[in-house]
Amino acid sequence: MKTLPTTGHRLVFTGKNEVELQPFALSAPAAGEVLVENQCSLLSTGTETIVFARKFDPGTHWDAWVRYPFRPGYATVGRVLAVGEGVEGIAPGKRVATRMGHGSHVVMKAENAYPIPDDVTAEDAIWFGLAKIAGHGVRAAQISLGQSVVVIGAGPIGQMATRWALVSGAARVLVADLSLDRLKLAARAGAIPVQGSAAETTAEVRRILGGARPDVVIDSTGNAEVLKSAFGMVETEGTVVLLGDTGTPTEQRLTGDVISRGLKLVGAHDGRNSPQWNNPVAADRFFEFVRTKRFPLDGLITHRFLPSQCVEAYTLASTDRLRTLGVLFDWSQAAKTLPAETAAPAAKVAALAGVTG
Repeated sequence: MKTLPTTGHRLVFTGKNEVELQPFALSAPAAGEVLVENQCSLLSTGTETIVFARKFDPGTHWDAWVRYPFRPGYATVGRVLAVGEGVEGIAPGKRVATRMGHGSHVVMKAENAYPIPDDVTAEDAIWFGLAKIAGHGVRAAQISLGQSVVVIGAGPIGQMATRWALVSGAARVLVADLSLDRLKLAARAGAIPVQGSAAETTAEVRRILGGARPDVVIDSTGNAEVLKSAFGMVETEGTVVLLGDTGTPTEQRLTGDVISRGLKLVGAHDGRNSPQWNNPVAADRFFEFVRTKRFPLDGLITHRFLPSQCVEAYTLASTDRLRTLGVLFDWSQAAKTLPAETAAPAAKVAALAGVTG
């Protein structure tokens, strides 16, 4: 008889620079919910390393958000094991992407599980969450056909912002970063790579653009010092989008360029959803662009870990940002090494929780 798990495992931050793989009890999905067995989850090397090391100032929104125990992560891919009463459109066996934390399983509202097309791989689908976040920044830029765009930072968010800018009609998208390997991945998507820091690449950007400045500059770095370089780089009356969220916002400074050249500064954040841009809309566009080869993602996964190697994974991501890009936790392989789960007969769980399928 088919059984459903009653125990799962998930990653938990227990304190500053402390992470553990912990067991937790799984319940059957209630009405409107689904039980998902995760195949993989993606570590956000920006947000999660800031949280892991508490690299933020007291009194910031980070400080109000991070309380221990803290469950990190917001990008998973898995397969539906069971559905609760009233769930339609998602059946057991369907692959889904979610914005949930790092874990082997999750019980969640069915409306927040986004079906993955059959011709999209798990390692491509796992980028959905970060792509949705980066989409906020590109939408905030209001890119017009034929404009030039510079994305500062070729990390995970910068890679996603680059791809959205390219499919949004920008004539040229330049990407500035210190890492040649990251720049090569951006170039594969159609961007023009410029190696160096934001301050070092301003002159090269203008040379590539024939002496002009870019119409839009997107700062995806989360580095407070970069903003002033973005102001100096962008065209007069151009737009600077602050997409990378820093833990030290008081270190970000306006420059004389803002008022003397009439610049526009726009902030973008994952929480600013609207009817025009939200998880369902982003999932629809992202998966369509991936499956039609307009959103190339090959090579973006640079490291793979078992969840039991979480200390190693977070240490690497926190101390070697230029070498890491996509850091993947493989939960399908983890199932072979985790302690045996206590399982209940599926028929009994279904009877208790209205599970169908």
